Amino acid sequence: MRLGVVFSLVFFISSTSLHAQDGKALFQANCASCHSLTKVLTGPALMGVEDRWPDRKELHAWVLNSSAYLKNGKHKAYADNLFAQYNKNVMTAFQGTLNEKDIDAILDYIKTAKPAAVGTPTPNGEVKADDDNTMFYGIITVVLAIAVLILIQVNKNLKRIAEKKEGEPALATPTPWYRKKSVIVFLSIIIFLGFCYCLAKNAIGLGQYQNYEPTQPIFYSHKVHAGVNQINCQYCHIGVYQGKQATIPSVNICMNCHKAITEYTGAPLHDEDGNEVNGTAEIQKLFKYAGFSGKGDWDASKAKPIECTRIHNLPDHVYFNHSQHVKVGQVACQTCHGEVTKMDEMKQFSPLTMGWCINCHRTTKVQFNDNGFYSMYEKYHEQLKSGKIDSVTVQMIGGTECQKCHY
Repeated sequence: MRLGVVFSLVFFISSTSLHAQDGKALFQANCASCHSLTKVLTGPALMGVEDRWPDRKELHAWVLNSSAYLKNGKHKAYADNLFAQYNKNVMTAFQGTLNEKDIDAILDYIKTAKPAAVGTPTPNGEVKADDDNTMFYGIITVVLAIAVLILIQVNKNLKRIAEKKEGEPALATPTPWYRKKSVIVFLSIIIFLGFCYCLAKNAIGLGQYQNYEPTQPIFYSHKVHAGVNQINCQYCHIGVYQGKQATIPSVNICMNCHKAITEYTGAPLHDEDGNEVNGTAEIQKLFKYAGFSGKGDWDASKAKPIECTRIHNLPDHVYFNHSQHVKVGQVACQTCHGEVTKMDEMKQFSPLTMGWCINCHRTTKVQFNDNGFYSMYEKYHEQLKSGKIDSVTVQMIGGTECQKCHY
């Protein structure tokens, strides 16, 4: 009987853990491009989101089709305020992409997730970090540990003095604790395990450059170009629809606009260290690469390429095709590159690890219907018609097989 209860508890805990893991993967694939747990991005922070809605059914309706909810939702007043607060940006409708079970998994993950900075949620959902007292408590712990060791030594010395005064035979001087074999062996094992942990952690991290943000020859602000001026990503990265590489824009693409725009008059620009950047001076750097004097006709034959530092760089044994994801899979740029419309200096937003890619393939649904390329999957077409499944993920059509990315 007891053994059965133990097995039941283990099964329940395992099921909960797997459910939360699914929720995390779904969050990363569908929500992370616009939402953070603790910070306001394109949308509000999601930590404590259920406290701001009357029940989960209303959240289901909002996530599945926010436009419809704004017309006749039960919690319409809050939805209208949220819509106005975020510049009337319509939230992506997930009807047909997520079901209620998927949304519940995401909400369960949000409820149990531990953010890096724990604090108090503000009315708009952003979590304001409280003071971190870890260092303070660490210092107190070390001081108390030293005090305990001193008191133990004082107690031994007093005991030895008392025994000597009473005429008892002097005992052999005890071996100091730090010279005992058992202590030395124990500390050696701890140091060895710590070394192995650090070695494994750093080995796993080889080739991972998340948040890599190199200094480029010209300070280029995606926030100004893609955000304020709303220039489409594909205008500069012309290869993203046609081929494997998104391509870095050539000088002549920049000069299409900057032949007329010769000075910067927008909001102040700042680099990663907070130093103010002279936008007009950066445009002059572009002119130098382009061989343009800033006046009169432009001789494009004098142009030379800008030697930019590559940021997103996959290993040579990994195949990745931008057009396959952006055009066929309809994956938004922000899914992998983050909210570039708010970045001044571009950085690597995603880890780009194999696990990260696999989790995306497990949850991302493909444009399956009315797509001639997938006509060979008769089994899934029949299951969709019969209602046995409501969608097809990348994993179901071989998206997690090794040879898809390694060949």
